[in-house]
Amino acid sequence: MEIPTLFIGLMLSLGLCELNSALALNGSGYHMKQKVGFKEVRTGAAFNTEASSVKCKLQGTTRLPAFSMDGDYVIGGVFSMHAYMHSVKHNYTTMPEPLRCTGSIFSRELRFARAMVFAIEEINNSTELLPGIKLGYQIYDSCASVPVAVHVAFQLSSSLDTVFYPRDNCSHSGMVMGVVGESGSTPSISMSRIIGSFNIPQVSHFATCACLSDKQQYPTFFRTIPSDQFQADALAKLVKHFGWTWIGAVRSDSDYGNNGMASFLDAVHKEGICVEYSESFYWTHPRSRIQRVADVIRSSTAMVVVAFTAPGDLKILLEELSLKPSPPRQWIGSEAWVTDPDMRRVSFCAGAIGFAIEKSVIPGLRDFLLDLSPSKVAASPVLTEIWEDAFNCRLRKSAATDKSVCNGNEDIQTIQSLYTDTSQLRITNMVYKAVYAIAHAIHNAVCQETNSTTQCDKFMKTEPKEVLTQLKKVNFSQNGYDVSFDANGDPVAKYELVNWQKSESGSIELVTVGHYDASLPAGQEFSINRKLTWVEGGTQVPVSMCTDSCPPGTRKVLQKGKPICCYDCKPCPEGEISNVTDSPDCFPCPMEFWPNAVRDTCLPKPVEFLSFNEVLGIILAAFSVGGACLTIITTTVFYHHRTSPIVRANNSELSFLLLFSLTLCFLCPLTFIRPPSEWSCMLRHTAFGITFVLCMSCVLGKTIVVLMAFKATLPGSNVMKWFGPPQQRMTVVFFTFIQVLICTIWLVLSPPFPMKNLTTYKERIILECALGSAIGFWAVLGYIGLLAVFCFVLAVLARKLPDNFNEAKLITFSMLIFCAVWITFIPAYVSSPGKFTVAVEIFAILASSFGLILCIFAPKCFIILFKPEKNTKKHLMNKTQS
Repeated sequence: MEIPTLFIGLMLSLGLCELNSALALNGSGYHMKQKVGFKEVRTGAAFNTEASSVKCKLQGTTRLPAFSMDGDYVIGGVFSMHAYMHSVKHNYTTMPEPLRCTGSIFSRELRFARAMVFAIEEINNSTELLPGIKLGYQIYDSCASVPVAVHVAFQLSSSLDTVFYPRDNCSHSGMVMGVVGESGSTPSISMSRIIGSFNIPQVSHFATCACLSDKQQYPTFFRTIPSDQFQADALAKLVKHFGWTWIGAVRSDSDYGNNGMASFLDAVHKEGICVEYSESFYWTHPRSRIQRVADVIRSSTAMVVVAFTAPGDLKILLEELSLKPSPPRQWIGSEAWVTDPDMRRVSFCAGAIGFAIEKSVIPGLRDFLLDLSPSKVAASPVLTEIWEDAFNCRLRKSAATDKSVCNGNEDIQTIQSLYTDTSQLRITNMVYKAVYAIAHAIHNAVCQETNSTTQCDKFMKTEPKEVLTQLKKVNFSQNGYDVSFDANGDPVAKYELVNWQKSESGSIELVTVGHYDASLPAGQEFSINRKLTWVEGGTQVPVSMCTDSCPPGTRKVLQKGKPICCYDCKPCPEGEISNVTDSPDCFPCPMEFWPNAVRDTCLPKPVEFLSFNEVLGIILAAFSVGGACLTIITTTVFYHHRTSPIVRANNSELSFLLLFSLTLCFLCPLTFIRPPSEWSCMLRHTAFGITFVLCMSCVLGKTIVVLMAFKATLPGSNVMKWFGPPQQRMTVVFFTFIQVLICTIWLVLSPPFPMKNLTTYKERIILECALGSAIGFWAVLGYIGLLAVFCFVLAVLARKLPDNFNEAKLITFSMLIFCAVWITFIPAYVSSPGKFTVAVEIFAILASSFGLILCIFAPKCFIILFKPEKNTKKHLMNKTQS
């Protein structure tokens, strides 16, 4: 900043350099000097120039400090000891009235100011910190007003009087080396822009706006209280911890509220939390604005309200809410108001939770605060005001009030106020640490360690810029509390989680229930070590959601036009699950797993195969064994009557071979009723194919024998010698060998193998035998079918040959049944799912086997057993008349 520009700013903003004389004005903390003018001084930190410069000395309207003391180096202090500033009307014809504070005094802010005095006196009495150097202080009241704070900032920046000593050493008596304050973020921003131009460091104890961490805009700003960025992150984690996904938000329409809420909204957005509304207001807004915010809170569906406000702003809103009944709300508070004792008088906010600066103990502070005699009080207008308010008397006679004069017996220790309450020193400790931080920076700038002793030169020429440089490096511990600053001028963020709990007496107390430490690893910053009391004294965590949580087994489907926290719960699709609450998606189970009924976990799919433990398997096995037994019985009957004409007339050798093959055919299904294995898969199809071909070969041989027998009866025919028993055996062996060859090729090239069928049914696994080569399987069946058709054709040709007992008719019927079964088998086999494919194949085997034995052997057994008179050669040779 150039010097002419700075002069213009000083003169226009404050009217400090007047060329005319002025009258003395009696105001709160103001004094008009008669003589005004310019004064040439040596160079200082004020203008940040290397050469000598000129400054405007405040000989115009100056604001008197609330507390002051001379010293070798001065630390400025700015606190909001009053709530309001007197409104100034500008008519541009007369000189404006001076800025002055109105309203009642803030006892808490007065305690902050007195704590600063205590810290400086403690440092001055120390032999380790700044030995031989006396610190002074200039503490001002900003009235919580930006104009007054700006006025004070210019005044602190300009109070750079130079005093010359005989030894030509220049002591900077009165030079402000640093400023503690302000309590609010907005006044601190205004102050920092001014004193930052002079490289004067500012250390705030209560300004938490995250914007102040921007070193480009506020290069000389530091603070001992964590930034709202850390508090916003902590509040977002707190909301997430208790499962609140639908919240409301209100904020002060100030730098503190707007910047703090912006950081909070960004943090909750990352956590997937929705904000139903976000309203801003300020205590100076018209009542209609406050009413509108109150109505929004009343009509909302969000149970939880996060308030990032100053105490004064929230107090007005709560007063408005108390006028009309409203649904209970769980309040979540920022540090500014949740620790304010005055706010705890609002009973319907009991159960509120929020983050607070850690409690601390400052030895000796309480005694210092209470060490007030009437004479000390009378020396300070601020102490006089609080004294007269506390005891309802006046220290001096005055016609302006009817209060009686204080008698001198008043004792501040009997008064219960925020000024004397040191039970929970939180922000007060931030003031204490801020003073010590500046003191350590001055110490590092003017003191040197030599031979284990500290030597400090109070005559050393020191600029605020050097103190600023040293302040960035401070790292010390005071009363067990660490003090240091990061690159942004912020300390390590540590908070206590506090809860408003009603005591037995009915009053609301601030109870520490947990901690937050931003320096800990991610996920470990937040801890709760005590039970909380919620809104209306509840012990269960209140629920605040736009819609109920989606249970496992469902997924969230966003409602059109609404925030992401408002959704419908849809069941997971078939084959998919969700195993967490509020799952955004469902995911499929592995191939061999299937969801349970509620679709929240994957279970192994049941394995299905035709077994002896189920009804269908038992029935088929029973028919299989029954058929084999029937065949054995038939064989026994035939063997017992092997010499009878009916047995001998039908080629007994082929009949016994046919009965043997039928027995094997009946036993083949037993290889199907079991879990498939590599050997069983190869055995079941090849055994079935070979035994059925053996059976068909025998039937074919019997059919040919019938034809040849009747051809042999013709004159001159010698057919039978070409188809005797040796030829019959060779026919059976030949046809069977072809099937054996087909099966061997199939097994060598691509044999059947066990497999898990995961496609037929989604919810279960079918254990089955894969064909390996479909060509091999259908070649086996096709060869059996070919023989069956051949037998059927020959049997049809022989069915009308003259004989009382023509076996060709029986073979015709058996082949008709056999072909019908296997023709229907093909579509049934292809279309049957799972284990029923096996059942269809077993049914075809059993049906065709029963057809053969019943059609070919049942009539003969009936004659042998029940019609023995027909079992004679004469009866069999009888010709039927045509």
